[in-house]
Amino acid sequence: MKNTSAPPPSTIALAEILWAYHHVGHAVQPADCILVLGSHDTRVGLRGAELFLAGLAPWLMLSGGIGNLTQSWKEPEADVFAHIARNLGVPAEKILIENRSTNTGENIEFSRALLHERGLDPKSFLVVQKPYMERRAYATFKKRWPEKEIRVTSPQIALADYPNAEIAMEDVIHIMVGDLQRIIEYPAKGFQITQTVPPPVLQAYTNLIHLGYTRHMITP
Repeated sequence: MKNTSAPPPSTIALAEILWAYHHVGHAVQPADCILVLGSHDTRVGLRGAELFLAGLAPWLMLSGGIGNLTQSWKEPEADVFAHIARNLGVPAEKILIENRSTNTGENIEFSRALLHERGLDPKSFLVVQKPYMERRAYATFKKRWPEKEIRVTSPQIALADYPNAEIAMEDVIHIMVGDLQRIIEYPAKGFQITQTVPPPVLQAYTNLIHLGYTRHMITP
């Protein structure tokens, strides 16, 4: 995913609307377990480790195998994030690693199984994900594990500052459009809970589709 073209300001304005919607706006508070969902973005692992070191949970669970954007990695996402956490000072005995999952549903199911194996039953979770996947993570978690209390957070970064050497702004916009399509369509498939999408967000979504931001969308 390397595209160096810069979208015009009008497109960025539409993308900002989706970016804001994908954030659920949860206030961070103490939980029984921090669950970090793996991805290509190591800033997610850094955010999870920092929250643990701030004393927000007694356990740091890292979940993620090899995904579409991490095929070139030598280790699963969870193991890469574990290196980050240990280097920052998180005790190894406080880190739980689930390194087989390849999507958000599996993140949750496989993490639940590992916690059960360890005899742990957290009642509340602080879930860490990429900024533009907060809402999908929340909707999936509430569908798969509704009895648990959950708050979702992500690296604290603005859309303008998010692109880096690994992902360009064009790619971020393609992904946000595809993720919003999943928020709309996945409840009918039983993958997520239903969430309201305000008209201005739907309009921005439609406009971006018309501009060709469809690469990450699913087809019927």
